[in-house]
Amino acid sequence: MLLHKILLPVLAPLLLLQGKLVRARTPHLPEAEGARQGQAGSERTRPASGKELRVLILGDSAAAGVGCDTQQQAVTGQWVAQLSQTTPVSWQLVAKSSLTCAQVLTLLKETQLTESRFDVVLVSVGVNDVTRRTSTSQWQADLEAMSRYLNEHLGVSRILYTALPPMHKFPALPQPLRWMLGQRAKLLNQYLAQHCQRHNYTHYLNFEVPYEAQFIAADGYHPSTAAAELWARTAAEAYSEENK
Repeated sequence: MLLHKILLPVLAPLLLLQGKLVRARTPHLPEAEGARQGQAGSERTRPASGKELRVLILGDSAAAGVGCDTQQQAVTGQWVAQLSQTTPVSWQLVAKSSLTCAQVLTLLKETQLTESRFDVVLVSVGVNDVTRRTSTSQWQADLEAMSRYLNEHLGVSRILYTALPPMHKFPALPQPLRWMLGQRAKLLNQYLAQHCQRHNYTHYLNFEVPYEAQFIAADGYHPSTAAAELWARTAAEAYSEENK
């Protein structure tokens, strides 16, 4: 990380130019179409308590399904489908493209929620904090604010924080911009993992996505349907393992 800090002032003019070119040339994909709340599952799977599993998906463009055509194909639909195999699920998606962690929390507070409390939340934040150069101290404060609000105000007992993707592998990014953003993503991931270690109701959801064409959307930036399926399966397995 020291090399990253040393090179940043030297490479800043080139990085700014590359950033502008990437924004101009990268296809702007829409958020996935479809419902953002609903119920799933069968009465046959309802537990003895009679309760539904209350699920919230929260975050940025990846959570909003950019890279997939429909919410059923995106991480929300695929995660809910897997969870609902064993219990009825009441779910809601709160997500919007281009938001930082702090902005996602603001969006959540402004959204009319279907439930007053949720059992488990899948969070996707951080990529926009990388591109907008959120400081590490602010990133840590924003994570604390997010976890505290979810736990204390919405009663969430399990928060699954998705690790930032390996931006040093994003095909849409030229070098050295790709390397610099990748180093920043790794740094924010370290603080995210530490945050999850400090709070026993959080989980650092880290998984490997093969960087092959089928796992990358047309913009070379967002997860495809295949990547969303892998993400959803990993989240479902993590939640199931911790609730045995």
